[in-house]
Amino acid sequence: MKNYLKLFFLVLALNSYKIEAQKINETTFQNPVYKSDFADPTVIKAADGFFYAYGTNTNVDGKTIHIQTLKSKDLVNWIFVGDALPEKPNWADKDFWAPHVLYDAKLKTYFLYYSGESDSKEGKCLGVAVSKSPSGPFVDKGEPLLCGNSFINIDPMAFDDPKTGKKLLYWGSGFEGLKVQELSEDRLSFKVGSLPKILVNPIRNNDPANYQNLVEGSWVTYHDGFYYLYYSGDNCCGDKAHYAVMIARSKTADGPFETLAEAERKENSVILSKNKKWIAPGHNSVVTDDKGQEWIVYHAIDADSPKSGRIVLIDKITYKNGWPTINFGSPSVVKISKPILK
Repeated sequence: MKNYLKLFFLVLALNSYKIEAQKINETTFQNPVYKSDFADPTVIKAADGFFYAYGTNTNVDGKTIHIQTLKSKDLVNWIFVGDALPEKPNWADKDFWAPHVLYDAKLKTYFLYYSGESDSKEGKCLGVAVSKSPSGPFVDKGEPLLCGNSFINIDPMAFDDPKTGKKLLYWGSGFEGLKVQELSEDRLSFKVGSLPKILVNPIRNNDPANYQNLVEGSWVTYHDGFYYLYYSGDNCCGDKAHYAVMIARSKTADGPFETLAEAERKENSVILSKNKKWIAPGHNSVVTDDKGQEWIVYHAIDADSPKSGRIVLIDKITYKNGWPTINFGSPSVVKISKPILK
C-alpha cells in the first residue's frame, strides 16, 4: 500500500511539473496573471534571475500577510512565496501598504520601503527594512523614515537617478502632492540637508473625467532622455471606485514634471482606465523584459467578480509622440504575446 501511495504522489508531482512547464512554454497569455487579492503590485527582477512581486497586506486563511510576495520566471505565471515582513516593526501594527523593493548590488542588500500605522498613534508612516534575499525575511530598521497626518506618507518608490547617481525616494497621497527627496548613501534615512519637493498636485473638482482629486502610487522610469512619472488616482476601492493610471514627464528626476494634460491640452493625463471587464486599474510598477520591452504591472477589479479584490494584470507599453501608451487605453481582454525572456 505504501508503494502505491508513493507512486501516486510521484505521478501527481510529475503531472504538476508538466502542467507548469507547459504554462511557461506558452507564447501568449490573457489577463489576469494572478487571481487573488494583491493590491499595489511592485515587480522587480532579482539578482537570482527570478521576478518578484510585492503587494499590500491581505488575509490568507485567517492569517494576516503583512507584505505579500510572489515569484515568477516569465511575469505571467506566479507562485505565492509568503510574507516578506513576517515580524511587524515596533512602530506599526496595521496597514502595511504599497511596498517597493530595490536591490543595491554594491551592498548586496534588498531594501523594502513601505507604509504602516500604529494602533496608538493616528497617521501613517514610511518605513524601510532590509534583507539579503528578495523573498525576505526583511527586518525593519527600528524606526520610521517619516510620519504624518492621515495617509499623506504612503506609496514609496525608491529610484537611482541614472544621470546623477542620486538615491531618491518618491511618495505621497492623502490629497497632497506627490513628493521626492534624496536618500542617504545607506538608503536608511533621508540625506542630511535634503528637503522634499512636490512634483504633481491634486486637482480638486467633481468632473467625472478628473481622476486627479487624489494622487498616489508614484513610479518613475527613464526612457529616451525623459523621466516618466506614473501615478494613480483618485478612489481605488469600493462601490464607487474611480481609479486610473496617469503620466507626467521631465528632463530631470526631481522635476519640474509636465503632465500629459498640460503638454497635450487634454482633459486629463490618463493612459489606463476602466473597460467593461476591468474596473479601477491602477497603482502600477514597470518592468522590462530581455528584449527591452517595458511592461506595466497593475491591479484592477474584475467586474464579473468584484469581491475577489484587486488582482494583478500586465500589459505592454508603447510610446507615441514621446509619451507611454497602453493597449487602447484600457486593460487587455484578449490573449497577447508574453514578455520575451531568456
